[in-house]
Amino acid sequence: MKRSTGWWLVWGLVAGLLSACAPVSRVILLPEEAGKSSAVVVTTPAGSQQISKPYQLVEITPEGQMTLGTTTPLAVMERYGNMLSQLPRPPEQFLLYFEPGGSTLTAESKALLSTILANARSRKGGEIAVIGHTDRVGALQANDALSLGRAQAVRDLLVAQGFNADLIEAVGRGERAPLVPTEDEVAEPKNRRAEVVVR
Repeated sequence: MKRSTGWWLVWGLVAGLLSACAPVSRVILLPEEAGKSSAVVVTTPAGSQQISKPYQLVEITPEGQMTLGTTTPLAVMERYGNMLSQLPRPPEQFLLYFEPGGSTLTAESKALLSTILANARSRKGGEIAVIGHTDRVGALQANDALSLGRAQAVRDLLVAQGFNADLIEAVGRGERAPLVPTEDEVAEPKNRRAEVVVR
């Protein structure tokens, strides 16, 4: 199952314009992934201005005076398209699930490894973080060890398929961050997982 992450969900674009005809700075709020809301507060010695809608902008004079306005996706691409094309792609997140009590991936999850590798290899840098998790069956310390073992098992599978081991980090979170909250000693399959973040 592929999920998006929050790394590229909100950001403001600040561009200083150096020509004599337009001596201003401009802050543009770009839309978040999946339509989530965000806001940016721009502050100068002359005051503060918040922008909270996609493509709202604040123009700032050299004296710090601010003017609120709006722009369009087309105008942003025409003006800043080259710069935006140089930004790294947002991270992608995948969930892999395990058979009970060990570090064996389900067949469906094992089939996702080729997609994870293809996405990582298509990026500059192509780092992978693997975070192992458990359900709440068993002792806390045993689940800590199991979650780390799961993360390392996924790492080993990726390395075995030719991915650079130096670019993969494996950590365990035990039962501390369940996908589905449960009472203690409940065997919830969705909590027996590894989150794989490709960045």
